[in-house]
Amino acid sequence: MLRLLYAILVVVCILPTIPGLAGVVVASLGYIPPLNLNEFSFTGFTDVFAWQGVEKSIALTLTTAIVSSYFACFLAFAIIAASWNSRWWKKIELALSPLLALPHVAFAIGFAFLFSPTGFGARALVELFGVSSQSGLSNAPWLVKDPYGIGLTLMLAIKEVPFLLLMSIPILRQLKVCESLKIASSLGYSEAAAWWKIILPQWFAKIRFPMLAVIAYSLSVVDVALIIGPTNPPTFAVLVWQWFNDPDLNLLPRASAGAVILFVIATLLIGLARLIEFVVVKYVNQWQYSGRYAIRLPGKSLFIVIAGIVTAMVPLTIIWTFAQRWRFPDLLPSRYTMRFWEYEWEGMTSVISQSLTIAIISASIALILAIVGHEYRNKYRLQVPGYVIAIPMLLPQLSILFGLQVATLILNDNAYLFWVCWSHVFFAFPFVYLSLDGPWRGFNDQLTKASMSLGKSPLYTWFHVKMPLLLPAIIFAWAIGISVSLAQYLPTLVLGAGRIATITTEAVALSSGFDRRVTAIYALFQALLPLLFFTIAVLVNRLHTRYRRIKFKGLLVNDALARKPRHP
Repeated sequence: MLRLLYAILVVVCILPTIPGLAGVVVASLGYIPPLNLNEFSFTGFTDVFAWQGVEKSIALTLTTAIVSSYFACFLAFAIIAASWNSRWWKKIELALSPLLALPHVAFAIGFAFLFSPTGFGARALVELFGVSSQSGLSNAPWLVKDPYGIGLTLMLAIKEVPFLLLMSIPILRQLKVCESLKIASSLGYSEAAAWWKIILPQWFAKIRFPMLAVIAYSLSVVDVALIIGPTNPPTFAVLVWQWFNDPDLNLLPRASAGAVILFVIATLLIGLARLIEFVVVKYVNQWQYSGRYAIRLPGKSLFIVIAGIVTAMVPLTIIWTFAQRWRFPDLLPSRYTMRFWEYEWEGMTSVISQSLTIAIISASIALILAIVGHEYRNKYRLQVPGYVIAIPMLLPQLSILFGLQVATLILNDNAYLFWVCWSHVFFAFPFVYLSLDGPWRGFNDQLTKASMSLGKSPLYTWFHVKMPLLLPAIIFAWAIGISVSLAQYLPTLVLGAGRIATITTEAVALSSGFDRRVTAIYALFQALLPLLFFTIAVLVNRLHTRYRRIKFKGLLVNDALARKPRHP
């Protein structure tokens, strides 16, 4: 049974990458028989490089991806080095759930509300610091739609820090940080130097897959780049997406060639990341033993700034949903109204219902398959390598979605909801699998062996011994799967053919020039829905811990009563 389920996992979550890549490669070479394009050629690639400004677009993509990813890595390490195993770290762990729950699109919309030329930041400069509103401030190059992608880089870096912090928790527990710091201290190294020279090389090597996922996402992001990224030219992923939406179908080879080039760029960046890791950790490693002192990073202050930015976004978004008249540079609206809620509520409830249905179904299937994958890994030696499972999160979505769309049209061109759910499973599965990797590796298998030695079946042992102990991790992985599903933009549009509306697709569509009040309503719900499930995960975790504590105390009391001698 386990082998059959693992075969389903391979078919559903791994094998589709083959037709996805093959389809887009063949189309990029000009071979699309339904469009009467029956000859192979390199015209698509020629058209890509003939596009005016494509070099600047590719350069923007490279710089934003590399700088944002490694800046996020630096911020995550600074926060860890300053607060690990302290009271501050407990507060950071509590804050990770709401920070992770905020999707990229909702974060980008809130970022735009804060840092656009007429956003709250500009209003604060005018009102609080006496900057003249007539000094061209509203036309200044702020962090939204700036031509150099600085705002996009900063926003991606801030948003990825909680993800890297979460992925670092099981890694740091494996590294035995406290013991390493004590040994370094006994040798005369300061605490900051110990973090830089002992913990950083080990952590940087083990954070490899999460870093590669961050790089791939930053390279291929479309929805966030549409909201706050540069426009003339846009990033290369946005440019390829615009080509795919061109009404002239004879230009599909150009779009497919762009997707192939994006895949090549992603592959080169992954190779560059591995090279940077090798150089920093192993080749140029003199810095690891040159001196006993190092710079202490202000990690706590950095986390306060990140949390403050996120905290400011939520009330600002809520205010925008009720604002009727909010002139620049007023700090608050002069008139409020419920009119926009009344107009949007009826249509929004169906969108929310459909989004939740797709997310719950997709996350549940991805969770079951992830559990099957870990159980199969523990039982059998022959298995799919971890880097193969991580391929969907390491590849640009545009590079495989066109091929997947062609495959789905051949199989069944009307089951749009089914294919959207499947695509969400396909892209959510690696994140769910990765989130369960640490708890599954840390589980003591001697407990299951002891249960089976008492005559219990493997199924009974799993449900009554293993699952109760891993339940918090399972619920948290399920919440991550729902969050990933709710944030899917391109898979929903491409495989749903525009017929499946979710809260994310509507928020992105409304953010491009529509009324800010309606955009704020959709952004608010896009942030609240994942937060709801992360809150459920936290509550289940606390209730589970309390239940186990009460049950353990009850067993101790019963054991003491059983051993107490009874007098006649």
